Amino acid sequence: MTQLNNKTSGYPRISERYIKYKLKEENIKMIRVEYTDLNGVNRSKLLPVDMIDHVFEEGIAFCTAIMSMSFDNKIAEVDYIEENNYDDFKILADPSTFKILPHIDNTALLLGDLYHNGEKMKQSPRWFLKRMIKEYQNLGYNPISANELEFFLFNRKKDGAFIPYTNKAGNCYTSDYRIDPNQFLGKMTETFKEMDFQVLYMNHEFYPGQYEYNWKHGSVLRNADEGVLFKGISKEIAHQNNLFITYMAKPLDDNGGSGGHFHFSIEDIVSGDNLFFDQDKADGMSDLMHNFAAGILKHAKALTAFLAPTINCYKRFQPNSFAPYYIGWGYDNRTAFLRVPKERGGATRLEVRAGSAAANPYLALASILAAGLDGIKNELEPEPISEEDLYYQDIDERERVPKSLELALAALEKDQWLKECAGQDLINNFVKLKELEVNKFFNSVTDWEWDFYAYHV
Repeated sequence: MTQLNNKTSGYPRISERYIKYKLKEENIKMIRVEYTDLNGVNRSKLLPVDMIDHVFEEGIAFCTAIMSMSFDNKIAEVDYIEENNYDDFKILADPSTFKILPHIDNTALLLGDLYHNGEKMKQSPRWFLKRMIKEYQNLGYNPISANELEFFLFNRKKDGAFIPYTNKAGNCYTSDYRIDPNQFLGKMTETFKEMDFQVLYMNHEFYPGQYEYNWKHGSVLRNADEGVLFKGISKEIAHQNNLFITYMAKPLDDNGGSGGHFHFSIEDIVSGDNLFFDQDKADGMSDLMHNFAAGILKHAKALTAFLAPTINCYKRFQPNSFAPYYIGWGYDNRTAFLRVPKERGGATRLEVRAGSAAANPYLALASILAAGLDGIKNELEPEPISEEDLYYQDIDERERVPKSLELALAALEKDQWLKECAGQDLINNFVKLKELEVNKFFNSVTDWEWDFYAYHV
């Protein structure tokens, strides 16, 4: 079993005995046992509290077909799943993830790990991430991450229409009545702090009704767990308040997109020192940091399949959008795929800016770690760092971020290193699932096509 020590898991040690005590003390009646599928959708079963021993010892069964199910309930043809006749897998709860849900009466939640026929399930995004963390630990490293997650918030109207929660421009980096007239966001933040989420702060983003939450730097696993839970629970809290949250990459024609940016550094597993910092280097960046960056840039096209996993995501990759257009890295450069923030010392880090809010945090973080691992193990050197606006580079001089999900998937299938790190079964399942999505799109006639063509042709 892939075990992470308590220091690097990011969680306080919690025993099953303590959980049973808290269930009784807090009068908990229901337990939600949850995991995240390849699409980033949270799947769960709701159980009466007297099933708690079963949750830890026997596990809860789910049909394997769910791992190949698209957003519209269609099942992709995945050999591994079909060959096993759509049998069951099980989820065993991870005690460290125990949370009492403040927004749902008498209910607690546990995340879990997936097992198929007694073995770790090969398609599990959480196992992929755990394996990558363990690879770094074996080298004496502790990978550290922090999330930035953007979303759009809408009012629900009686006629079914969605209207941005705030509809005025010019409110970027504000946090007063103009961007939270009903104090919803403040209350939602309090709810997550009650659950001990490592959120640092919230602010209004660039477009009306768009917001961003930032996480504290810490355990990659905990940041991924909190990322998937934040997305699901925030939508629940919004629904309870007659609001709607979406993490769709670009939900509106006239506004920009929502990113999911990931900051990375690497600590010494014993001392806790930030190994990306080297005070003897003019730029303060260590050889290890350069190696990690080189791995990201080498695998950037394939990484994009995990960082931007929907067709809609690719409408975000436009010049002047604060999303990357060309592949490169730069000092404090928000036009780059990979940004080097100004801070040094313990705050020395890299920011991967290609991520979309629609990304599955487990797959995004795991694949970034996998790419960085190639750079570290093979001592890769990155291209010269750019000090220019990368939106206006000559296409002959620099590679572009893939224009579409199909191109990103093709790059992923050709990337032998990422396939070995993720496992062929996970890659095959993910690609088949996404190809189903692509085919569905190409067989659909959009409103834009009707409006643009029907009258004239």
